[in-house]
Amino acid sequence: MDERGARLLLAGARVAHLGTHGPEGRIDLVPCTFALLDDGRLVTAVDHKPKRTTRLQRLANVAADPRVTLAVDHWDDDDWSALWWVRVHASAVVVEPEAAAHATAVAALAARYPQYADRPPEGPALVLDPERWVGWRASD
Repeated sequence: MDERGARLLLAGARVAHLGTHGPEGRIDLVPCTFALLDDGRLVTAVDHKPKRTTRLQRLANVAADPRVTLAVDHWDDDDWSALWWVRVHASAVVVEPEAAAHATAVAALAARYPQYADRPPEGPALVLDPERWVGWRASD
């Protein structure tokens, strides 16, 4: 699958899984909302869903090691010809709420998810700069 095809599939997905490098060398994987910006970068942010803190481990992981992977997939129990997945290898940065890039990230997320219209993410954002797109699809 080429990058264009991978981008199209990713753009239609609603949830992704973000992989970061944890302090013990293990991969930390969490589901997340995301948006694809016009310039090709991807964003996600800490939102209002219940958490113990907004200083999440994924933020510390990215600050220590910016290499991340964002994965999306589609599964169909009945029609395996509809299966696909996309992985984006990227470099990420933590963007604090007072930064201009945070407003861009939050606006993109709010445009994509109606749940954010009344209550946009207020916590730090992650901005991912894709380096490699990889994908697979069971059928054309």
